[in-house]
Amino acid sequence: MLRRRTRSAQGVDDPLDAAQERRVRAVDALGGVAQADLPDGVQQVRLRLLERAAKGDEAPRDVSAWAAVVASNLAMDWHRAKHRQQRLGERLAGLRQLEHPSGEDSSVLSLAVAQGLDELPDAHRQVLVLRFYADLSVRGIAEELGIPEGTVKSRLHSAVRALRARLHEDEVV
Repeated sequence: MLRRRTRSAQGVDDPLDAAQERRVRAVDALGGVAQADLPDGVQQVRLRLLERAAKGDEAPRDVSAWAAVVASNLAMDWHRAKHRQQRLGERLAGLRQLEHPSGEDSSVLSLAVAQGLDELPDAHRQVLVLRFYADLSVRGIAEELGIPEGTVKSRLHSAVRALRARLHEDEVV
């Protein structure tokens, strides 16, 4: 088990003391993590330390240094995720600029589909748009989002079913 522990306000052993927590926040902040996400970074480091103890692994020799390395890795992960979301946003913005077919029927259908997409959960809307508007393969979507292909397939199935039900409900199709 970990040797250095402090008591939190709830009376639970905390593997990070105040100085270590400040160091983790500083590393994350210097790594470019948004101010609002710093508490989450501290919690992630704390969680990794507790998981390590739960597995029966020895405590790091220098918990503060170990926590700083983990915080640095988390900051890099944060940047990768942010960059991936920005790329997806740019792709989606490019798709919105494409011309849509004219005509009253297509306008009604387009409006109904847009409203249906807005009502889907973010994860479902994301895979649906990437598959049918960005024309990415299931494998491409999985790589872009960093999730398994099976998850992409499951989300696509659920999203299409929900959108289809919505369009039938509105008597558009």
